[in-house]
Amino acid sequence: MKRISVYVPKMAAIEAISPAYRLFKTANQFLMASGNEPAFQVEYVGLENVISTNDGEYSVKIDRLISEVSQTDLVIIPALYGNMNTAIEANFEAINWVKNMYENGAEVASLCVGAFLLASTGLVEGKKCSTHWAYYQEFKNTFPNVEIVEGKIITDEGRLYSSGGANSIWNLLLYLLEKYTDRSVAILASKYFAIDIDRNSQNAFTIFTGQKGHKDPEILKIQNFVETNFTEKLSLDQLAERANLSRRSFERRFKNATSNTLVEYLQRVRIEAAKRNFESSRKNVSEVMYEVGYSDTKAFRDVFKRITGLTPIEYRNKFSKV
Repeated sequence: MKRISVYVPKMAAIEAISPAYRLFKTANQFLMASGNEPAFQVEYVGLENVISTNDGEYSVKIDRLISEVSQTDLVIIPALYGNMNTAIEANFEAINWVKNMYENGAEVASLCVGAFLLASTGLVEGKKCSTHWAYYQEFKNTFPNVEIVEGKIITDEGRLYSSGGANSIWNLLLYLLEKYTDRSVAILASKYFAIDIDRNSQNAFTIFTGQKGHKDPEILKIQNFVETNFTEKLSLDQLAERANLSRRSFERRFKNATSNTLVEYLQRVRIEAAKRNFESSRKNVSEVMYEVGYSDTKAFRDVFKRITGLTPIEYRNKFSKV
């Protein structure tokens, strides 16, 4: 029987705590209904007997303190809540415990921005990790030696797992359930909880707002200019001159500040504008394409799908308000 320890962090997001507990408990019920033995022993563990979540809105009763848990098979780290640095500090005592569990053979999975606590253990240094799309830049700034995989729903680094944001946590949980049981149990659970079992990208839900948390005023000025004039033909040389920088220096500083090349940044700004168009108007693909600065239909479709994971028509059908 797999021992699953759902660590309930201080400053936790309640939305990421109960799904992990409930999924494996429900899987036990499915297994017993089909004449099989339950496969999971699931418990809440934490630093205190009762953990407040969501600024005290909810409380979770802990089954065992982490000081009482010396062995487990899977540690699940739900999403943190509020300021990430403050949340990490509040859970500092758990960092060594997670590392010890891993060194004793346990697997470790972070859900959504639980990735910040996982990364604080050092276990994913030099490895891939996912988190909520809105926290990509903060994660990169905080953990520069961890490779954040943008858009990815699930990462599997051999006993270390992470998920994208919000409801993406269910996809990782179903992934682990299938690994520990079989495909049929995972499919049954996905139907029971109404979760798309094979969704593998959160790109369609991403809102690009530009990476502006840096401290490079010249690059920030260019970002604002690009976002105002993205329908125009903007060249690297033109923007470097506007920033009073050499082309080489401009390229280097822009990439360091935004984690994108200028071309990538311009593409993302244009596609974000296209998304808003598809959501709020009845314009056809060609009309939107021209309005956001593209003249080549294939290039527009290719870039749109690469960034969002959907074709323009699929995106409009999914998110259109009209």
